Order: sequence, then C-alpha cells, then structure tokens
Amino acid sequence: QKNIYQFNTRLHSKCILCKCVAIVCFFFSPPPSSLSPPSPACELMNQGILALVTSTGCASASALQSLTDAMHIPHLYIQRNSEGSPRTACQFNPSPGGQRYTLAARPPVRLNDVMLTLVEELRWQKFIVFYDIEYDIRGLQGFLDQTSRQGVDVALQRVDRNISRVFTNLFTTMRTEELNRYRDTLRRAILLLSPNGAHTFIQQAVETNLASKDSHWVFVNEEISDTEILELTHSALGRMTVIRQIFPLWKDSSTRCMRHNHRISSLLCDPQEGYLQNLEVSNLYLYDSVLMLANAFYRKLEDRKWHSMASLNCIRKSTKPWNGGWSMLETIQKGNITGLTGTMDFKDSGSNSHVQFEILGSSFSETFGKDIKRLATWDSVHGLNGSLKESRIENGMQGVTVKVVTLLEDPFVMVAENILGQPKRYKGFSIDVLDALAKILGFKYEIYQVADSKYGSQLPNGSWNGMIGDLINKRADLAVSAITITPERENVVDFSKRYLDYSVGILLRKPEEKINIFSLFAPFDLAVWACIAAAIPVVGVLIFLLNRLQALRSSSNQNAPPGQPPSTMGSGTLHSAIWIVYGAFVQQGGDGLAGSVALRIVMGSWWLFTLIVCSSYTANLAAYLTVSRMDHAIWSFQDLARQIDVDYGTVRDSAVYDYFRNKGTNPLEQDSTYAELWRTISKNNGMDYSVSSPSEGIRKCVRACVCVCVETEVVYCCCILLCS
Repeated sequence: QKNIYQFNTRLHSKCILCKCVAIVCFFFSPPPSSLSPPSPACELMNQGILALVTSTGCASASALQSLTDAMHIPHLYIQRNSEGSPRTACQFNPSPGGQRYTLAARPPVRLNDVMLTLVEELRWQKFIVFYDIEYDIRGLQGFLDQTSRQGVDVALQRVDRNISRVFTNLFTTMRTEELNRYRDTLRRAILLLSPNGAHTFIQQAVETNLASKDSHWVFVNEEISDTEILELTHSALGRMTVIRQIFPLWKDSSTRCMRHNHRISSLLCDPQEGYLQNLEVSNLYLYDSVLMLANAFYRKLEDRKWHSMASLNCIRKSTKPWNGGWSMLETIQKGNITGLTGTMDFKDSGSNSHVQFEILGSSFSETFGKDIKRLATWDSVHGLNGSLKESRIENGMQGVTVKVVTLLEDPFVMVAENILGQPKRYKGFSIDVLDALAKILGFKYEIYQVADSKYGSQLPNGSWNGMIGDLINKRADLAVSAITITPERENVVDFSKRYLDYSVGILLRKPEEKINIFSLFAPFDLAVWACIAAAIPVVGVLIFLLNRLQALRSSSNQNAPPGQPPSTMGSGTLHSAIWIVYGAFVQQGGDGLAGSVALRIVMGSWWLFTLIVCSSYTANLAAYLTVSRMDHAIWSFQDLARQIDVDYGTVRDSAVYDYFRNKGTNPLEQDSTYAELWRTISKNNGMDYSVSSPSEGIRKCVRACVCVCVETEVVYCCCILLCS
C-alpha cells in the first residue's frame, strides 16, 4: 500500500482515518472454483466495514449489488474486462425502494458513440463488425439502430477462439465467387476483439490472401498497449485505426505527483518509470476509488459526522441494515478527486462520466510500424476533436511525367489515331480514368503497349512477364488496362480500387440459320400426319355413304311431292364428299349441308376434331420456332468437359489460364471437370487451342470451328469467350 498512495502530514495526523482506510474492503473476481461473490463479502461484513470496493465482471457485480443494497453498504464497483475483450454495459437489478448503494467508478461504455462518430466521419456505407465470443452482442444494439436509421449496411460475424479454423471453414464452404465477395467485405471492418485475438485474426487474413492493401480496419478496445498497437499495424495490410481510452497527463513535472491534498508515488505518476503504462485500466480506477473513499472519510471527520463501522451478519434474516450507509453514500457522491484517471465524481446518476479516447492510425501510404500517430481524440463533453478523413493529394505530382504500360482490350483501351510519324493515341474507359487522374494530380504521361502482349503471370524461375513484369522491373510506373486482381499479382504490385466486376461466362458463336422447307411439319410426328391424312378420305367415304342412303330413302318415300328431286349433299359424288371434309379440316368451309341427323353428327364430330388439331398445331409450331433459336449444347463447364466435338482454349499466361491450371492440377479438387478442361487447354503447352491475345482468340473463334477462351482482365473479371 505504501507504493500505491501516500497521505500528506495533515491526513496522517488523523489516526482514526488510518484505521478507517485500513478497513476498506477490496474484493476481486474469484476464480470459477471459488465461492460465489456474496459469500466472501459476507465474511468481510462480519468483521466490520465502511465501504466495499470491487473489481469483477458483470455477473459477480450484480450479486454484490443486491447484497450491498440490502445491507446499505456503499459499493464502488470497477468493471473488469473479460479476457481482454471490449466491455459492454452491465445490467443491474432494480434496487428496493429506489436506493442504490452501488456506484460505478469506471465510466459507462461509450465505444458505440466513438464508433458511430468514426463511421460518419469516414462516410462508410458498408462494413462488417467482427466480435469476440466473449463479447456481449447486446452492447451493439444502440450502434446498429443508429447505423440502420442512416441507411448504412452493417454485417456481423462472431469470431471463435480457434481463429485459424474460422478461415479454414471459409475455404471449405465457399466457392471462388463467394470468397471474392467476402474479400471485398473485409475491405472495411471493425474489430471488437482482444488485442491478441485481433493480431491473430489479421495474420490469418493476410496469410490467406483475404486482406488487401486498400483495406481499412478499425480496432476498438479500451485497453491496448503501445506494443500491441505496433504489432497490429505491422501485421496489417492497408490502413489501420485504433481506438483506445486515455487519461490526461499533468504537464508540470513539479506538481505531477501531487493531487490536491495527497501525493502519488513517483512509481505511478512519473512517465519515465514506465510502470503506469503496464497497469490495467481497471487497476487505475481501483486506485482512484480508494482516493475517493479517503476523501469522503476525511470530510466525514471534518464535519464530525463519523459513523461507527458496520458489523453485519448477512446470513441471518433478522439482521438490520447499517444505519449510517446512506449518509456515507451521500458524502461519497458529493465529493470529487483528481487521480490517475483524471477527474472522478458520481454526480451523473451514480456513475463516473469522465472518459476520453484517442484515435490512432496512419495514412494509406505510410510505413505503418513507424508512423503511427494520433489522428483525433474523443471525450464525453466535446465529442470528436480532430479529423479522420484522408487528405487528398491535390497537384502533388505537378510536372511529373509517368510512364504507362497498357494492353489493347476493347472497350477499355483502344487505338484512337495512328498518324504516320506520330505517337499512337489511345481511347477507352481506362484511358478516360487515366486522363481524369492526370488532370486532378497534375502529371503527364507517356503510354506504350507491352511488348509480349501479356497481362502478367509468374514464370517457373520466379520472374514475371507482361505488364506486371514491366512494373516490377521499373520499366513502367503505372499499368492501365482491363487487368484482373489476383492474390499472386497483389503480392508483387499495388492495385487501385476496382471499378468493374465481371464473372466467368460462356459465349458461343451464333449458329448459322439453316432454311428447312419441311419445318412446317415439325410440330407433329410423322405418325400423326399419317393418321390425319388417312382420316380425311375415311370421313369423306362415310359422308358419301350416308348421303347415298339418304337419297335412296327419299326416292322410296311415297309421300314425296311429284316432280321434286331427291335431297342430296353437293353433287353426291365421292370426290365431292372428300373435298367437303378437306375444306372443313383447313377451316375453309364447303357446300351447304342439308341431310339427316346421322350426317350432321358425323360432320359436327369432324369439326370438333379439326378445331383441336389446328389449335395443337399452332401452339407446337410457336414453341418449336422459339426453342430452335435457343438450341445450344453447352451451358456450363460440365457440358463443355463432357463433349468432344468442340475444341476450346484460353489466353496463355492470363488469369483464366492460371485459374484452370490451379484447379486442374490440384489433387484436392473434388470436381474432375477442371482436370478435363485443363487437359484440353494445356495440350502441347497451350499451343494447340490457346491463343496469345484476346483479339486472336476472337478471330480464331469466328473463322474456325474452335472454342476459344479469352480473358477480359478486369478486377476479379475472367470472361470466357467460347464458340462452336
């Protein structure tokens, strides 16, 4: 205790105060195998105490709060972090009669307010929050509500203790496209982890190529040392920001160890000693809590309102609470001290509200391990003091000439003019972006085409060809084209933020339209047409016979008027009856009918049959003509691998070429489709079917019946052009 605090002569003259300070009870969170928190606290109360100072977790604090409220014992509570994870607010039970004797010496959790200010300052619209398994997710409820009202897209993911298994599961459960989207999500992240957990998490993300150099990660924790900050920023790619709690320093070295009426040991107050930086934040508040009680005891003695110590038995139901507890609590609440954590008082609803954070970080292009600096501070009164926005480089390259390497690829880079004796002029989407950058930054550029017409892949000897090779060998300062960002390329060069996403697709040459004069007969099978052709004369013969029977019956009718001709249908010949049936079939009508009931039944049935057949023919013909335009044999990589009629290839030394090689030669790949595809693509070292450039692949696809895969290199874009 001598190393913790020393009272001045005035305080030491009060002998009774020394006795009072000696009977302040300290209680720390017990190990899991120990007794429950109230049991040792009851033993201390039996000995006689004036106040209780505890440093525990939320569960123990809630039990102690119920005990001290019942016994009227002032209770100063310091919340302790759970295994280094960020704090969340403790939920206490309502006190009986509304008289709460527990005072929170450590300020309420304000991390949500700091994070919300940071998100607004950086103008993030989408990010992910990784939180520790020990972290109470309910502590983020207010933050999530605020971001939801602002239209910000926030994702949550819990990080288990076995962090390496988390990343292993990602690669076993996600496809390549899903991993690319997840990699994009990791570009903006908030880490609510312990320092050790965050360090391991960042290392795993970097080693698995899920972290990129344009990422920005924010680590949020009240307790993190300078050494741990350096470890985090050394292991991270991209920009790293750290939020932690700080305490005010006394600038005057002569009065640095003096706090009003008490002196602090130089071991704690002198920064050169280095001991203060190694203490946990909860221990600093524990020290100031003792100072707060000493100050309250002294004022009690000054006012001559001292109470006898409380000797209570909390086991017996008949035990009455301490009658001096409320008076002692009021004295503590009215006081304030300035200690290691700054100002401490309990005027804000029974809690210490004075808290200050600092925001550390570095710019995107800085050397992270050496250039960590304070960007801003945040306190509960003034909010943010400083700016977190990245400073733009306006006219920072005025007069500089940049050498740019490119590769022609429509519509990103194309030749605009080619005047004899003058340099080529280029146009395209990527050229427009380059012109805009040159205008903003004030630089000029000289552009040339890469000699080997390759984007860039790693050779067996470790060197690189294509545009990537020109950048590594410093033949060019900048590469502009539709180039794909891959983990291998990102390890050797820096990429800008991607501006367009494509996915792998299959494009087939449009088949030639073949004219078939018999396509009108396609809707029905040959057997159906044969039945229809046979039905027409059969029905015609039937009608002819019925017509003749009717004529015979009429001629034998004795009641027929003399001179009236027999009632017949048409001319009464067989070919006339067949003609009438055919006319009804093609819905063109025929001669009028005047016949018997049997004749009318036959004709009615034939008309119904004709209606059904014509309707079916019309529907089938429309479907046939539609499907014939969509009739392709290849719809997926599996279809491509199964067939043997169409040859296929890709651009040699491209991202697609490397993709099929990695998948096709991987012994752990369960899908044999890629192995079959790679055998065809790599035949004769890729010289048979693969091509040297996308334009050559398109020409080969159009002119020959060869399926060519060509690469359109955009960020995460691999376009496969296939033809039949």
